[in-house]
Formats: sequence, C-alpha cells, structure tokens
Amino acid sequence: MKLYTIDTGFFKLDGGAMFGVVPKTLWQRSNPADENNRCTWAMRCLLIEDGNRLILVDNGIGNKQDDKFLGHYDLHGNATLDRSLGKLGFHRDDITDVFLTHLHFDHCGGSIERQGTRLVPAFKNARFWSNEQHWKWATEPNAREKASFLKENILPIRESGQLNFLDQEKGAGFHPDIDVRYVFGHTDAMMLPQLRYKNYTLVFMADLLPSTSHIPLPYVMAYDMFPLKTLQEKQAFLEEAVAGNYILFFEHDPVNECCTLQNAEKGIRADQFFSLADL
Repeated sequence: MKLYTIDTGFFKLDGGAMFGVVPKTLWQRSNPADENNRCTWAMRCLLIEDGNRLILVDNGIGNKQDDKFLGHYDLHGNATLDRSLGKLGFHRDDITDVFLTHLHFDHCGGSIERQGTRLVPAFKNARFWSNEQHWKWATEPNAREKASFLKENILPIRESGQLNFLDQEKGAGFHPDIDVRYVFGHTDAMMLPQLRYKNYTLVFMADLLPSTSHIPLPYVMAYDMFPLKTLQEKQAFLEEAVAGNYILFFEHDPVNECCTLQNAEKGIRADQFFSLADL
C-alpha cells in the first residue's frame, strides 16, 4: 500500500462557526481571521494505491458551482485535484473507488462535474462509497444542515449506478487494511478510514478533528449537529489515539498534514508534526 496527499486548494469559513463557543481571542492565535472573520482551511484528500485499486478519500468542493456560490468561500491556491493527481502520474479515470466520509459540499463536490447541461460522475470508472444511514440523512436533510447537502453533488451519484453502501452492521468489508470508524456528532454516520500502514495506524480525521487547532476538547465546531456527541467522540478517540500512538491525517488544517499526540498538562495535545511523505 502507498499513500499520497491530494491537495485540492484552500477555502475560507467563518472562524466563529469553526470554533463554536471558543472565544475569538483564543482561536485567532492559531487561525487568524480576515476582515470578514473568515479563516483559511485546506481541502486535503487522501489517495490510497494498493494493487489494482486506487482509492480517493473525499474530493473537495469541485468547480461546477457558480461564481456567486464559490465567492462565499473564496477558493484560492494553485492546487487542484487534477494537478495533484497528475504530479503523481495519475488521472481521475484511474480512480477505482471514491470513499466519501460524508456528503457536505466541501468533501464531495468534486464527485460530480458538468458536461454541457448534464451532471455526471467526475470519476467514470470508480465506485462511490457511502452508507445508507448517512445517505438518507443527506438526501432528507434538516433545515439547519440543508445548505451543506447540495443535491447536485449527491443525487447524480445514485443516478449513475456507481453508488455503493458500506454495511455498518456487518463491518466495513471495504479493504483488508482499512477499518471504518463511524461518528455521529458532526453529522449522522460520518465515516473515518483507519489504515494499517508501515506499522502505523493512520486515521483520516475528516470533520471529527478538522485541524490540529481542534484537538483541545472544547474546540467543537458550531457546524456540528450534535456538539455534545462530538465532545464524547473526540475524548474517546483522543485517548485511544494517544495510547496507540496513532497518526492523525487532517483534511482541513491549512498548515499541518499529520501529527501524533501526547499527554500534556492541559490534556491531550499534538506532539510531532510531519507530512505524509515523511513516513
């Protein structure tokens, strides 16, 4: 198995929403805000090469939305999914599996592209993976979360016939070296791939821990549907991760790709920072 970082660019989100009840005087030390109170975040995906499978975990916002929509999030940076794949000698048509942690637009928007007036899968040879519980949640959204679930990102996957569901009850069965953790605080039944890689355990954090700044327990996003559930899930995961010396891979941290953890005076905190290529 080989792992690669796939950068798809940066975007901005409101700092208050990203840090919930934590005061700006604290979070702006690590994540300075612009004049509109927005902080910069990465859209960092993971590519897994193993035998005849090339698995992409999440795929960013994509480029099919109109300028008005994209302007809200100030997409910037030179990286795109295609450029990042190309630097590694891959093309999107090489992707065999697209693993979607959840269906918020900044995680799955690149799944679908426009071809004239049609919306079609951007990965024509891939199976797309979700789970029935989250799919139902996303396609029948509550009013608070509805703006994050865009039909044009989601429904064409099912219409294409390329949609597959992981069986949460019977275990993932997705890959022999990839376990799937389910968490329920950010959104219902979000999936975190946990990989056995070079004698390490590496976890793709998605939005359970968007960045290293979110490691302290109170740093829970206002975007989370069930923040107290997130708090419980974070605490349990962090205790397990520090005991097991897990490597955390961050989707949204604007600077740090990976870190390990340590017990510190104020609780569990980041220890060593490094890039995936350093492993």
